[in-house]
Amino acid sequence: MSALNDTKFNSAVFLLTGIPGLEGVHLWISIPFCLTYSISIIGNSVIVFIIETDPSLREPMYIFLSMLAITDLGLSIATLPTILAIYLFNSREISFEACFAQLFFIHSLQFIESSLLLLMAFERFVAICNPLRYSSILTLPRVEKMGLLFLLRSLAVVFPLPFLLKRFQYCRANVLFHSYCLHQEVMKMACSDIAVNNIYGLFITLLTMGLDSLFIFLSYVMILKTALSVASNTECLRALNTCISHLCAVLLFYSGEIGLALIHRFGKGSSPLLQTILGYISLLLPPLINPIVYSMKSRHLRAGIIRAFVKCRVSS
Repeated sequence: MSALNDTKFNSAVFLLTGIPGLEGVHLWISIPFCLTYSISIIGNSVIVFIIETDPSLREPMYIFLSMLAITDLGLSIATLPTILAIYLFNSREISFEACFAQLFFIHSLQFIESSLLLLMAFERFVAICNPLRYSSILTLPRVEKMGLLFLLRSLAVVFPLPFLLKRFQYCRANVLFHSYCLHQEVMKMACSDIAVNNIYGLFITLLTMGLDSLFIFLSYVMILKTALSVASNTECLRALNTCISHLCAVLLFYSGEIGLALIHRFGKGSSPLLQTILGYISLLLPPLINPIVYSMKSRHLRAGIIRAFVKCRVSS
């Protein structure tokens, strides 16, 4: 036991990893990462700015979209320092405290994004299945309260994770497969019993993303049932067309999350390269694609962006 205690903090850092086997071209790989972050940050910032400044977009759908854009901004900012540090400066070290803080923000923001996708599915459900009561059900105060409730839920379930990890003894190589810290990977670096973390991590994932995805699925079953009952094919297609951008966001988010979760829990012999690629897909693609898809599919949002652009040109 004394030997184990002596090795508790044999290293005060974790070592992050870029793309395995491509260490010699990290500087070139940094170019698409820089472009991805630039587009993500600018795109989501523009959406937040347009929705907050355009009175015509103060509707539940756009308020939820602005919340989603803020969450995507947070995800980009949470992963940007370590990813770019690896590819630009070959700086792989991250302290325990910084690693625990990063994984707290990453997992909190992922759960918040899952909650917002559920709220957006609920908004589409009310708009299509009960349009006459839309204004009375989705009032602005109620929308804000729902957003706050799911924000607190996400923060509350993730809050214990850093403390559960801090109590462990780390006496292994501490080399992580990703360019950022995730709970399911950091806990495997411990030489203590991680059963509590395993159970709690699975529990909060099922409680948040599991329930959210189930309710999203049920919402779309009801939406499809209502749309198919409409007499006119044109009206049916128009109703379903309003859901396309949200469906793209849902599929993009959950496909990456589910794939990464399965790899971490059941893919012990899987390739590190596969883990790395799935990790980048789950964290970098949604903030990049969401603003592009919503800008293309939402006529009112697109008009707001054009108005703001024209106003900037006139004022200059």
